[in-house]
Amino acid sequence: MTETAHGAAASSARSWDPVVLWSKPESERAGTPLLVLFHGYMANEEDLMGLTDHLPADFTVAAVRAPRPVGPGFSWFPLAREADYSVQHVVDSVSDVVAWLDSVKEQHSGVSILGFSQGMAVATTLLRHRPTDFTCVVGLSGFAVPAEDHAFFRDDEAARNPTPFFWGRDQEDQVITPEMIEFSHAWLTTHTTLTKILYSNMFHSINLQELTHVREYLTMTVLGRR
Repeated sequence: MTETAHGAAASSARSWDPVVLWSKPESERAGTPLLVLFHGYMANEEDLMGLTDHLPADFTVAAVRAPRPVGPGFSWFPLAREADYSVQHVVDSVSDVVAWLDSVKEQHSGVSILGFSQGMAVATTLLRHRPTDFTCVVGLSGFAVPAEDHAFFRDDEAARNPTPFFWGRDQEDQVITPEMIEFSHAWLTTHTTLTKILYSNMFHSINLQELTHVREYLTMTVLGRR
């Protein structure tokens, strides 16, 4: 079952009122582990909801729409190659996500996050700002952004409290630049408890083998089952 919510009942203190798709009705969410999905560039909240059938049923899954209309979909912030890109745009977008998460997380037993492509940049930035908030993080075919000494990124704290992190990608992915992969790999290996798996013939996408591994990872890491 999928329910669409516009956050009207949430706290009026936050400035962002996102469109969210939920895998469970509100009456069935209390006490469940929450998994939040962040889509990629020019996609929307529906893009990753198809993953739900491949994930443990114990989770409440929430797919969030990015705030910036672009092309046929939305983006979380401008791409690095765009003239208006800045770390501050990343911080502003993720700050709104933090406020929304704070408004919904209390009814759940824990929060994990999953991001694809640019959505992985959102997930890693969330982790770097709130290093102890998440049970685990899943990053698929994506990257982390250089902090450029912005105080929003608490990387020292993240290094002291490494969070379990699953990173899946294909070395033939032509979308994420080698420089971003190099930075992301260096950050993840020094600031998380990293599980990295490389896939063949997947390119910039998600395949069934990877989804099987993600399901197993969430089952073991969050639910404590094999």
